[in-house]
Amino acid sequence: MIGTLNALVDLVEATRSDELDVAGFAREHGTTEYHLRRMFSALAGMPLSEYVRRRRMTLAGAELAAGASSLLDVAVRHGYGSVEAFGRAFRAVHGIGPADARRDGGPLRTQPTLRFRLSVEGSTPMDVTITHRPAFVLAGHAAEVPLIHEGVNPHIQAHIAAIPPEEHARLKALADAEPAGILAITADIEPDAAEGTPLTYLHGVALQDTTAVPDDLDSLRLDEGSWAVFAARGPFPATLQNLWAATATEWFPSNPWRLRPGPSIVRYLEFTGDFASCELWLPVEQD
Repeated sequence: MIGTLNALVDLVEATRSDELDVAGFAREHGTTEYHLRRMFSALAGMPLSEYVRRRRMTLAGAELAAGASSLLDVAVRHGYGSVEAFGRAFRAVHGIGPADARRDGGPLRTQPTLRFRLSVEGSTPMDVTITHRPAFVLAGHAAEVPLIHEGVNPHIQAHIAAIPPEEHARLKALADAEPAGILAITADIEPDAAEGTPLTYLHGVALQDTTAVPDDLDSLRLDEGSWAVFAARGPFPATLQNLWAATATEWFPSNPWRLRPGPSIVRYLEFTGDFASCELWLPVEQD
């Protein structure tokens, strides 16, 4: 996977004006676009689309500062059909317009070419179980919330706080499948979504595929498949967020599995507000 990501970076460098065929690239390298985008985002700290934009604007800024081409020539060379669209993208990266960069030479923000390397220290101990589950249903109360990479998500907290205690008890009684107990589920998120992107958060439980879902609950049906279950315990939410990062930096590059489309599920075994013992369930398939 590390070699594939570096090859993808090389493709970005070689493709200045055309749309990247990420799906075709993934097929050629024996993986999927979904897994590739998820791994790139997790390791680079930004979506692939954002990296492409930053690199193209870095190169465009250097050309404009050198004064070698017209604004339109630079815009077309870097994949933009109009000076206006190019100008918006340029200002979003550099904080100044293309004409300012051409006249004053900057200041310009540089996005260096990325290079991925695999750390072999195993700095984050992980207890991992691969389990194959039949089709099942996730049912509970859903809300649309923004993606937040670090710290507690206040929108999720508010959603959970609005659910009455008796409703939590009803959900627990309804659960009849693994993973057991009340679950924190995130779904409907693009594989390389940027911070602030809307996602679906479902506070609920797992049911057998044949169990009737009450009409007042939101539900998500999942097909039969394999799951990687990562166990962790420590300060909340840092331990959980560090665990997710470690799956991308340490586990997936070292194991013959890749992510498949589906929700991520967190099962809390113990939770005190600032400490948690939990399991992170990720849908996987063999690489």
